[in-house]
Amino acid sequence: MARNTKVAAIQDAPPVTRTLAKLVATHPSRGWSDAVEKEAHRTFLNWAGCATGAAQHESVTAALGAVAMLQPAPQSSVLGRSERVDMASAALVNGISSHTFDFDDTHLKTIIHPAGPVASALLALAEVTGATGREVIDALVLGIDVSCRVGNMMYPDHYDRGWHITGSTGTLGAAAGCARLLGLDEQKTTMALGIAASQPIGMREQFGTMTKPFHPGGAARAGLTSALLARSGFTASPRAIEAARGMSQTISTKNDWNEITDELGSRFEISFNTYKPFACGIVIHPTIDAAVQLRDRGVKPADVERVELRVHSLVLELTGKKEPKDGLEGKFSVYHGFCCGLMFGRAAEHEYDDAIVNRADMVELRRKVVATVDDAIAEESADVTVVLKSGQREHVFVKHAIGSLERPMTDAMLEAKARDLAEPVIGLPRANSLIAACWGLGEASDVRAITRAACP
Repeated sequence: MARNTKVAAIQDAPPVTRTLAKLVATHPSRGWSDAVEKEAHRTFLNWAGCATGAAQHESVTAALGAVAMLQPAPQSSVLGRSERVDMASAALVNGISSHTFDFDDTHLKTIIHPAGPVASALLALAEVTGATGREVIDALVLGIDVSCRVGNMMYPDHYDRGWHITGSTGTLGAAAGCARLLGLDEQKTTMALGIAASQPIGMREQFGTMTKPFHPGGAARAGLTSALLARSGFTASPRAIEAARGMSQTISTKNDWNEITDELGSRFEISFNTYKPFACGIVIHPTIDAAVQLRDRGVKPADVERVELRVHSLVLELTGKKEPKDGLEGKFSVYHGFCCGLMFGRAAEHEYDDAIVNRADMVELRRKVVATVDDAIAEESADVTVVLKSGQREHVFVKHAIGSLERPMTDAMLEAKARDLAEPVIGLPRANSLIAACWGLGEASDVRAITRAACP
C-alpha cells in the first residue's frame, strides 16, 4: 500500500517537461534585461577562451583521433584546431576542451558548469545552419536556464549520490538550446527534452581523469542529437523529466518542482553565472585567494613552518588529494592550490603543469599544509593561518573568493583570462579578434566570425 501511495503522489508532479519546452519555444528574442544580455556574452567569451586554450591538450587530441575513426563529414569547427568534423563530434570535442582545464563558468547554487554542454552544441549546430549571433545568444540563455533550473530542482541530493551534475543536466540544456536554434515548436521541443532525459551523463568517480571533461562534451553531443531527432519526428514521453519513472525521480530523491516554475521567463539563471580566476575546482578558490593575499603581505614560501587550513567538509571530500601525481590530480588538491597562490600569486593552467605539481619546492611546501574540517565554515569560505619559522602568525579569512557573485571578475579580467588562454594556441591577433567577436556576438549576422578567429 505504501508503495502504491508513493507512486500516486509522484504522478501528481506538475508537467515540467512541457513547461520548460513552452519557455524555450515561445519566449521572445532578447526577452530579458540588459544585465542578462551582458552575462550571456560574458559566458560565451569565457567558454570560448577555455575551449580554445585547451585545444592542444592530449585529451582533445585523443578525442579527435577517436571521432576521426567515424569518418565524419567536415561540417563544424573545433576551436583552436584546423580539423573540421561532423557537428555532433564538434559538440563533443569543444565540450571536452572547454572543461579540460577546469577553468570554465560555474553556477554556484548547483556547481553546474553550464556553458560547456550548451555553447558547444550551439556553435556546432549554428555553423551548419548559418544561424545569426542573436539566435545563438537567445538559445544560450534559454538552454542554460533549463539546465540550471533542473539542477536547482535536484541539488544537492543528485550531486551527493555521485552524479556529475554538469553532464546530467547539460544534456537537457543542450537539447533545449538546439531546439530553440532549430526553431522547433513546443511539441517537438518537448520531445527533444524527453529524448535528452534518457541520457544523463557523468559520475563524480571520474574527477581527476580525462573522462571528467568528457561529461560536458558527451552532454553537448547528446543534446544536439536529441534536438535533431525531435525535428525529424522521433518521439519520447512528454513527461520524461517529472514522471514516476522519469529522469528526475530516478536519479534524485529531492525534486523541488517550484525551482522549475518560480519566476520562469522573468528570472534567468545565467544571471547567477560566475567565472573562475583559478583553473581548478571552485571549492579551492577561497584557499588560493587567501594564499595570494598572504603573498601580497610579504609572506614567502621559504619562511613557512606550517599552514593551518580550516575548510568545510565538502572541500576535502572533493579536493583532498594530499600528494597529487600530475596536473589533473593537482586540480583536485586544495593543498596544491594553496601552494600555487603563495608561490606564484596565481593558479592558472600553467600552475597545474605536471612539472609544477611534482617540483621539489612545491612538494615540500604542500606537505606543510594541514587541513582540518570545520563545517561552521561555509563551503565558499576558507580560514588560513600561516605559522612562520620566526614564530609569527599570519591569518586570512576569505568569506567569498574573487570570481564569486559577491566579488565578480570584471570584463577586463575576463578578457585577460581569455587572451592568456588563447594566445599560446592561436596567436595574439587571433586571440584579440576572438574576444571582439564574442563581445559582438549578439549583433553578428553569422556566428562563423567566432570560428574564423579561433581556428588557425
